[in-house]
Amino acid sequence: MDRRELADFLRTRRERITPADVGLPAGRRRRTPGLRREEVAQLAYISTEYYTRLEQARGPHPSREVLAQLVRALRLSDAERDHLHHLAGTPQGPPPGPSREVRQSIVDLLHRLPQAAAFVLSATYEVIAWNDLAAALMEDFSALPRRDRNVVRRAFLQQPAGGRRLYSVTDADEFARTAAQHLRAAAARYPDDPELTVLIAELLDGSEEFARLWAAHEVAARPTLCKTFDHPLVGPVTVNCDVLDITDRDQRVVIYTATPGSPSEEALRLLSVIGTQRMDVAR
Repeated sequence: MDRRELADFLRTRRERITPADVGLPAGRRRRTPGLRREEVAQLAYISTEYYTRLEQARGPHPSREVLAQLVRALRLSDAERDHLHHLAGTPQGPPPGPSREVRQSIVDLLHRLPQAAAFVLSATYEVIAWNDLAAALMEDFSALPRRDRNVVRRAFLQQPAGGRRLYSVTDADEFARTAAQHLRAAAARYPDDPELTVLIAELLDGSEEFARLWAAHEVAARPTLCKTFDHPLVGPVTVNCDVLDITDRDQRVVIYTATPGSPSEEALRLLSVIGTQRMDVAR
């Protein structure tokens, strides 16, 4: 473990992140460039004293779990993550849990698709990035707490309003089967991830359907190429569904597009204008 190099690396990574980058208020008397030490400690779920000792080159050998939390808190790239493990003298093993950090290039891609509803799913089916049209077609994810952005939790545990399961999409039951299969595979890849463990326990306890699908131990899923949303404002919207795998982060980009010249394409255009401002209006 190279304590001095580790300390300098942590400090420089901390100083490049602004409070706004992580959703923290800047405050009026901020003299420290970037984040304060106590803010990094808070984001990494460790004590301020522990983190301070690391930056002062007098800290103990950090565990892989602490390093993973620092990677998330400091928004390190894959190369920086590997460098952090090298400085800490801890071999880089399998990731403790699914990545929730979306590359900026992917975020930019979503917003360069104004005629498509596009979003990014983590390995646990959490919506972790989206564009405006996806929010208008499905729901305003920015208005939801993080746990409610998980579409598997929504599909199995939320009571459908008026029989409208999962945005009234035509393949809701097929999606449920596919999601259970993908979660089974994710559980094998991330056996030590506490959030995934809690999610599966909630689903098993709260949904007989999920428990039945889980017990089947199936891990293969067929892709859905076309589906229809029964939208409360513009009616049926039929879209082609394409999925791009981001293998290095175990994430998927889901892209919904309508056939050119179709009524659904016109409906998506209308949704791009309506946005999420009147999503509470019933048809």
